Amino acid sequence: MLLKHHTALEQEQRITIEKTLNGRDVSLLGAFAFGEEITFSVKLPRRLGASAVVMRIAADGGETADLPFLFGGYQGSEDTYLLTLSTRDLCKDRCDGLFYYELLFLRGFDTLFSDSVNNVDFLLSQHSSNKFRLLIYQKDFQTPAWFHGGIMYHIFLDRFFRGEGETLLRDDAVLNEDWEKGIPQFAKRAGDPLSNNVFFGGNLWGVAQKLDYLQSLGVTELYLSPMFESASNHRYDTADYEKIDGLLGGEKAFSHLVRMAHARGMRIILDGVFNHTGDDSRYFNRRAHYHAVGAYQSKASPYADWYTFRSFPDDYEAWWGIEIMPRLNHASEGCRRYFTGKNGIAAKMLRAGADGWRLDVADELNDDFLDELNQTLKTQSKGAAMIIGEVWENAADKIAYGKRRRYFRGGQLDSVMNYPFRNAVMAFLQEGDAETFVNILTELYASYPQTVSHSLMNLLGTHDTDRILTLLGDPTAGEGKTNAELSCLRLSARAKREAVQKLKLASALQFTVYGVPSVYYGDEAGLEGYHDPFCRMPFPWGRENSELLSHYRALGEMRGRHSALKEGSFRFLTHTKNAFVFERVEESKKDTGDRLIVAANMGEEPFKLPLYGAYRNALTASPVCRSVTLKKGEFIILEKA
Repeated sequence: MLLKHHTALEQEQRITIEKTLNGRDVSLLGAFAFGEEITFSVKLPRRLGASAVVMRIAADGGETADLPFLFGGYQGSEDTYLLTLSTRDLCKDRCDGLFYYELLFLRGFDTLFSDSVNNVDFLLSQHSSNKFRLLIYQKDFQTPAWFHGGIMYHIFLDRFFRGEGETLLRDDAVLNEDWEKGIPQFAKRAGDPLSNNVFFGGNLWGVAQKLDYLQSLGVTELYLSPMFESASNHRYDTADYEKIDGLLGGEKAFSHLVRMAHARGMRIILDGVFNHTGDDSRYFNRRAHYHAVGAYQSKASPYADWYTFRSFPDDYEAWWGIEIMPRLNHASEGCRRYFTGKNGIAAKMLRAGADGWRLDVADELNDDFLDELNQTLKTQSKGAAMIIGEVWENAADKIAYGKRRRYFRGGQLDSVMNYPFRNAVMAFLQEGDAETFVNILTELYASYPQTVSHSLMNLLGTHDTDRILTLLGDPTAGEGKTNAELSCLRLSARAKREAVQKLKLASALQFTVYGVPSVYYGDEAGLEGYHDPFCRMPFPWGRENSELLSHYRALGEMRGRHSALKEGSFRFLTHTKNAFVFERVEESKKDTGDRLIVAANMGEEPFKLPLYGAYRNALTASPVCRSVTLKKGEFIILEKA
């Protein structure tokens, strides 16, 4: 790609790197299937003084090799050098791999190195501090096509809707009847112990009753928070994986929801909390609420090796040291296969009607666990099951607990929660930083297999983050305030108006970049709230922000009309310090394919975008001629007229 960040000297010495695969331009990509051959074409001005170009490449943790480019000719004052790279030769005795490379430009008096900015663009340097990443994945790796182009809706079950249907409240649970004004139970200080035993009573019956509403948003996938039996309202401390919580309506309510959702073409993704259990569970049984002998109670327990005790019974490994969440020991085959086996929990729930899993704290699940889970679910579903991991960084070369992960080489994950996208949006909206947005989106697209890019879970908020509307209206995130103050703190009328406009822009980006938008319940209704548990307020039924709701419905309708948003290519057409333009194109139909252009500006100066051809606003159908001028905070989605 063209060097976008350059000094005056580099403007005179600009170099381009192009990649082709079977004659197709793949310059923006950095992940390829095993067996493919990529041709690199480097064009450089003769005045640079380079006499040769070399690729210095190494497998992750391996020895480097120097691969010389061949001189491919010249045109005017520009020389061309070519190199064909065989992924089969690179991987040797494997069918996948991770590699890092840099380009060396040899001159008689010194050598210049490529210094990658975002895995596509680069600087020239006396040494390379950032190498290019090259991911080779198994040739049969594909993510479920039904997920591409969809809209995901993330439901925190206890707070979505209290539906009509049979439920069962535990003896130690408390029901807060005040759905409209009730405040979630909170600790005096963040991190203090909290029982989390106060429920608002949202249930699976309620999700089924609101399917009409969800369908009006264009939702195609429901992502449900944990639903197995648990003592807490968040249910991330599972008590029994073989029972759906009675307060949610149990197995009967889940079966009803599956039937109703599938009849509408909606899929269901479950939250898999397989890294730890609750201490109040049939497996650990610290509180002796279960008849089974738990690991805490006896070394002779059938679950004894499911946990790791430093000193039995009170000193044990727990998730982040939180003693009510003892960590599972997946080195124990019995423990691991309880979840990953063909008769395990994950497969059982697929048979019960689930269409996939989001894996909580995926970084803490070892390779054996992920390999086995993928093999079981993909075999049972004939490849249709979706597997999404909670990973907060670029997952292509993630290191977790000192080990490089191979999530996207095939046989493990299909997708991850795209927190880097959220970071990019916040940098753009809060700081006007278009370059960070461009670099993050470019790097991810150039890091992941395209089938993964089509499947990324693009989020603006989750149950673990402050509400997006609140952050956009209060960039301090309530810093310095106590939990008691945050529990009832809301944006001023002015701050909320400004935040609503910013959220309209943020969601427009969320619905048009590569991947799948994941809407956290209530964001479309203007729900506010600071950090956990205030980001988990009950849904404001009857008090929705009509402006936002109409906007999200328009986005959903627009997304459903455009095939380019399903598996279309992605590239930035231009960007400035505070504005950018990108396009989505349905490449398979060449010149007749669907195309969208998206532009946004957060700079003080108006941003002008000239147009060639007839376009209209994709959300309003208004015709747009010749050019578009965007003021600060404005955006536009353009479609062919």
